[in-house]
Amino acid sequence: MLQRIQTLYMLISCILTAALPFIFFLWKEVGNATPVYFTSSLIYMLLFGFISLITLISIFSFKKRQTQFVLNRLSIIFNFILLGFFVYRTLSLSGETEVSEKGIGMILPAISIVFLVLANRAIKKDEDLVKSVDRLR
Repeated sequence: MLQRIQTLYMLISCILTAALPFIFFLWKEVGNATPVYFTSSLIYMLLFGFISLITLISIFSFKKRQTQFVLNRLSIIFNFILLGFFVYRTLSLSGETEVSEKGIGMILPAISIVFLVLANRAIKKDEDLVKSVDRLR
């Protein structure tokens, strides 16, 4: 059942973590104003790739709603870890004389978290509906 609303939410989350980091930069360096993309660090590349992979696996495990729910929660946890790395990076730049420009790529994990939470709510609603129908039989 790929036509469910949670699949759409998870697909948006997967696009946010798989395709958009190539387009939007994370921040700009202060001295030479060159944009820094996620490919500049191995840990950012691994986390974005792992989050995308987990979300993609979750999309295609639509027959097992509990597995989908758990995979989405795991993806949310890794998004929080990635967001933590970004916050640490922005707060550890002490002694700057100029203000560095943050890019929209730094909030992609936060937007992804919102869509994964919406997907989990829809999965929970489906699970409750199936349980109520089973109770009536």
